[in-house]
Amino acid sequence: MGLGVASVARRLGIAPGTLRTWDRRYGVGPTSHVSGSHRRYTAADLARLTLMHRLMLEGVSPAQAAEAALGTDVQALAGMTPLPLDLPFATGGSRAPRRSRSGGGRVVALGEASPAARGLARAAMALDSAACAGVISASLSRRGVVATWDELLVPVLHGVGERWRNTGAGVEVEHLLSECAEDALRAVTRGLTRALNARPVLLAALEPEEHRIPLHALAAALAERNVSVRMLGPRLPVPALATAVARTGAAVVFLWAQGSSSRSRAPAVATLPHMRPGPTLLLGGPGWLGHHRLPADAQILKDLTSAVDAVTAALGVDGMAAR
Repeated sequence: MGLGVASVARRLGIAPGTLRTWDRRYGVGPTSHVSGSHRRYTAADLARLTLMHRLMLEGVSPAQAAEAALGTDVQALAGMTPLPLDLPFATGGSRAPRRSRSGGGRVVALGEASPAARGLARAAMALDSAACAGVISASLSRRGVVATWDELLVPVLHGVGERWRNTGAGVEVEHLLSECAEDALRAVTRGLTRALNARPVLLAALEPEEHRIPLHALAAALAERNVSVRMLGPRLPVPALATAVARTGAAVVFLWAQGSSSRSRAPAVATLPHMRPGPTLLLGGPGWLGHHRLPADAQILKDLTSAVDAVTAALGVDGMAAR
C-alpha cells in the first residue's frame, strides 16, 4: 500500500512540509496511486528520498541532489540499505555569500561555513549519527585532521553549542556530534603503527575540566605525523599528573583548559617533578589566557597547528606526515 507523508518524514527526520516542497520543486515525490486516496510512497520512492537526503547532508544542493536521485536506477535504489556515505563534497561552483541565521528552531547558525559544515550540522540536528560519522570520516581521509578540525568540526561544534546556550534546547545534538567526532578522531589515532618519538607525550585536562575532544584532535593530528601520545583524559587530579610525568619520563605535557575554573589548578602545575631533561609544558584552550601564575617556561598555544608544531619541535622530529 505504500507510506504516507508523515511516515516518510519520520523515517528521514525531516518535516512533512519539506517532503511536499521536494515533490513540488524537484519532482521527487510519491509514485503510487490508490483510488480515492492520496498518493503513497513506494519502497523505491523512499530509497530515492533517502539518497537525496544523504547527498544534501554531504553538502550537495537540493536541486543537484534531486537530479542525482532521479537519475539513479529505481530497482537498485529499492535494494540499497544502508546508503553509501563516501560521497565527494560538492562545491557547487561560485555562490553568493550566505547570511548568518539565528540558531532557533532546527537551524544552527554557522555564518560563512562550508557546504560540508552545513551538511554536518544538518546531520547532527537530525540526530543521524551514521551521516555525521560519514561526513567527518570523509573529511579526515581527504583533508587531514587539522583542516577537518579548523574548518568542519570547530564551526559546527561552536554553532551547536551556541544554539544550546541561546535556546536551552539541543544538548542531545551536541552530545551526539561530540561522540561522532571523538570516535572518528580515535580511529585516526589507532592507525599509527610506528612512532617516531621514544619519550612519551602526555595529554590531559586537569580537574574539574571535562572537555576532551581537543585532546583527541591533537592526538589524531600527531598520529598523522607518526607521533604517539598517552591520553590521560579530562578531570585529572594534579597529583596524578605528577605521578604520570615521573613514571613515564615524559618529553611533553599538554594540558587543555576550556573554562576559567581550571585556572585554580594553574599554580599546582609548577609542582610537576623536576627531571633532567624535564618535560616541555604546553597549554591549550581559553582557560589559560590571562593567567599570571603559570610556570615561566610554559607555552600557551592558540590553535591546533601551533600545538602540533610545538610538540614536534620539542621532540626533535620534523613534523611531516610519513604515513
